[in-house]
Amino acid sequence: MSQAQVSYSCGSCAYPLNLSSSNRLTSESGIGSNYQKSIKKELPDSGLSHLVNYGSHLHTLNLECCLGITDHGLSLVAAGCPSLQVISLYRCQITDLALEKLASSCSVLKDLNLLYCYFISDRGLRAISQGCHQLQAVKISHCKGITGVGFNGCSSTLAYVEAESCKLEPEGILGIVSGGGIEYLNLSGLILQNGRNGLAAIGRGFASRLKILNLRLCRTIGDESIVAVAECCPLLQEWNLALCHEVRIVGWSSIGINCHKLEKLHVNRCRNLCDRGLEALRNGCKQLSVLYMNGCPQITSTAIELFKCYRSDVTIKNEEKMCIGPIWELR
Repeated sequence: MSQAQVSYSCGSCAYPLNLSSSNRLTSESGIGSNYQKSIKKELPDSGLSHLVNYGSHLHTLNLECCLGITDHGLSLVAAGCPSLQVISLYRCQITDLALEKLASSCSVLKDLNLLYCYFISDRGLRAISQGCHQLQAVKISHCKGITGVGFNGCSSTLAYVEAESCKLEPEGILGIVSGGGIEYLNLSGLILQNGRNGLAAIGRGFASRLKILNLRLCRTIGDESIVAVAECCPLLQEWNLALCHEVRIVGWSSIGINCHKLEKLHVNRCRNLCDRGLEALRNGCKQLSVLYMNGCPQITSTAIELFKCYRSDVTIKNEEKMCIGPIWELR
């Protein structure tokens, strides 16, 4: 029986996996090598067993909310899918052992979604960073066991990192940018260990390609971090500082002086943005086109009117954006 004639299903719930050649993209030379399969959450490890023999051309695998998948299931994926480039493990009950298996067998992995994977740590992340030298995008949001140091020595191809509500160390933030290729970084709701100043590490120059930075809800980030980013990220185009209460006149002034390519700035509900800070933004940031601003108690109506008068090229929007930047998706 040929592979095209085989019908696959989950071993316990009989959900069809449908891994026949009819689901693949074809080309003039025959069967192509890029197709995507979404699998329902009841799928157990045994449902992935067919990939050991028939997954060699698989490029994309979506296991989001497959709560029955464990380290063993991922070992089957690793064993049978050496061409895997994109995998989503959102809310999967896996540990570092699974990531080590993927890193050792799937060296061409590019996109990895680990959002809400509670049982992984820097150990697994280190294996991925060192074993997958084409890695481009990683999502680790809400992974409380990760400090970020597992990114140390990552490839220069790493350009996209989602790390919302993570307990990162300053050394971990430095690890994320250590490859030098980061362009999008989401640190919204950053929980800094021991109250340390984490973003000052960016001042070492590794984030010079950064274009989009989300620091929303980073309530303890102060002027030192803001100055480090403003001075060392010359390509920054969009910056979300909503609810960053510790940014004061020194920080706002540095943004105005240094962020020459900044197009969008979010300052919603920043308690310490005052008239002088708004003036610094008005006099600098020559490429600014949109300012998201509301709920700033120290800003007077006079300062807002002056801003509008001198910077008619900038649109002030009262709305507050929860998410910014590109949408990461399986591709």
